[in-house]
Amino acid sequence: MFFSQAGARPRMWEASPSEHKKWVEVFKACDEENKGYLSREDFKVAVVMLFGYKPSKIEADAVMSSVDPNTSGILLKEFLDIVRKKKEAQLYRNEIRHIFTAFDRHYRGYLTLEDFKKAFKQVAPKLSERIILEVFSDEETIAKSKLEDKSINS
Repeated sequence: MFFSQAGARPRMWEASPSEHKKWVEVFKACDEENKGYLSREDFKVAVVMLFGYKPSKIEADAVMSSVDPNTSGILLKEFLDIVRKKKEAQLYRNEIRHIFTAFDRHYRGYLTLEDFKKAFKQVAPKLSERIILEVFSDEETIAKSKLEDKSINS
């Protein structure tokens, strides 16, 4: 399983040699002028090539503000680290989606209290029902407040 033994935190993920090679090739392809770094626009193209989507202005701003200010762009080492973290997050989200889908037996897109109880009975059979109810009600409260925020901000 992708989760660390501590719980919900993903462990470090390492790219295979072929994947690492692909990332380097994408970096080189996007660094058309052989500058040794990727500009903001070069980075956007690289993300499209590797992940299939164009990063938002916010994402591009965050990446560009995180690079060494003494350079003109994203160096290869920084790029590889960014891509590794994006891939790690992608795998983590996929794992969460997979687990959720396994417990959403009726394919409704949400879990009822009964679904939640069955899921916890499978993965943590000794967990008290009181704790399961607390977790479920906390999640339900969070979900409701998000819906209320959306309706207020609309």
